[in-house]
Amino acid sequence: MAAHAAALDIQTVEILTRAGRAKFTVEIADTPEANAKGLMFRRSLKTGHGMLFLYPSPQEITMWMRNTYIPLDMIFIRSDGRIHRIVAQTEPFSEEHINSDGDVTAVLEIGGGEAARLGIAEGDRLFHRHFGKK
Repeated sequence: MAAHAAALDIQTVEILTRAGRAKFTVEIADTPEANAKGLMFRRSLKTGHGMLFLYPSPQEITMWMRNTYIPLDMIFIRSDGRIHRIVAQTEPFSEEHINSDGDVTAVLEIGGGEAARLGIAEGDRLFHRHFGKK
């Protein structure tokens, strides 16, 4: 992980899918600075790793891929932990806006293609204390 990653809290999250549980080691982005930088400038992302962006209240979230070298799956999550929307295989360096298309309180970014490979789908639940689940 990049040098700035040491300042971010590292946690484990699980997603309950129809096929079972998928676990990820994630960096927690819960400040405006961490949210703005995200996974920019990273040249790689290990399988099973990612970043979880947390927001204090439900809102429409807009992301982009500026200065991001690797394709990502962006998973938009409602306040109850349910996956609202998945945008797969985002285009590196694109400045096109990627919207949640609804109110969410978190976005999980994982390596491009991992959501499909693991059978993660809209309606699945992510478990993390942010959603009232441990």
